[in-house]
Amino acid sequence: MWFMVLLSWFSFLLQILLIILSLAAGLYYLTELVEEYTVIASKVIRGLIFICIFIQLALCLFEGFPLTITSFGLLAQIMHLLILKTFPYFSFTSFPFVSAVVLLVVNHYLAFSYFSKHYYTLSEVLGYFTTCVWMVPFAYFISLSANDYVLPTVNESMPLVSDADSDVVSHYFSRKSKKYGLSTFLNYLKETLLGPRTKKSF
Repeated sequence: MWFMVLLSWFSFLLQILLIILSLAAGLYYLTELVEEYTVIASKVIRGLIFICIFIQLALCLFEGFPLTITSFGLLAQIMHLLILKTFPYFSFTSFPFVSAVVLLVVNHYLAFSYFSKHYYTLSEVLGYFTTCVWMVPFAYFISLSANDYVLPTVNESMPLVSDADSDVVSHYFSRKSKKYGLSTFLNYLKETLLGPRTKKSF
């Protein structure tokens, strides 16, 4: 009897480990796709935003969701559209980005308070959170590392050229020496856990 319980716990932990590895591999692949195809990624994110707007309006019309949840959800999607104007460049101190983060917290609070007073099944609650609250911020989270490979331009949002340093290219590469993003973090984990890859020469 006790051996079967240990076996079930071992298999449960093994399944969790495999799910985590699958999620990490999927995230790594998605970040590589976003870095390679930034124009397509911006179109996909724009489509996701309009899908979220349609779902918010449909929930308000057909399911009787409160106007406060719908209005704050629509305001969050407008902020996501404003962030998309400078995609793949992200300014973490810009008004749209800070507002989107604040509205993400507010939307969580409003949704939790609404679902605690009205009965919905777990799948319906997860359906709301996945499509209306998490989908677009998760797409932006995956896209954070796409800015690491953007070439410098004169019309960049944060000017690269200062009075002391007029060489755009050298300033760009010195500024990009440290990269922070999901892809960089996953690459670090891959090199740490698996070690460096050696290529065979024949």
